[in-house]
Amino acid sequence: MERVVVDTNVLVAALLRRSGTNRAVIRACLEGKAVPLFGQALISEYEDVISRDELFRKCSLTRKERWELVAAMASAGEWVQVYYSWTPNLSDEADNHLIELAVAGGAGMIVTNNRRDFVQAELRFPGIRVVSPGEMLRSLR
Repeated sequence: MERVVVDTNVLVAALLRRSGTNRAVIRACLEGKAVPLFGQALISEYEDVISRDELFRKCSLTRKERWELVAAMASAGEWVQVYYSWTPNLSDEADNHLIELAVAGGAGMIVTNNRRDFVQAELRFPGIRVVSPGEMLRSLR
């Protein structure tokens, strides 16, 4: 089963749209078709974002339901302790934790809607692909 790191922007897009590939990524993780990896930095980012009521005022889920979704994702996934920092690596320092989590957890993919943030990486990890939600879903077939 594919081990993946799901960027926060995929979770946000899944919550704000009623359908689409972002939702399908979350569904695939909840259905056990992929194993989402979590570390302290990613779960903290998820918690911070889902608490922003103003961002989700058009979301069909309440704050409580958003928390329950993240809890379900975490229970379907695997906790990974990150012991080594690969920074500086990306131009957007806020995304370095995704690479660190993927390396520490042996992920095959980082799923994101912002692939351009990873193009200029100083370090390359050949075993980790940075993919869009659609690309992840196609690889699971």
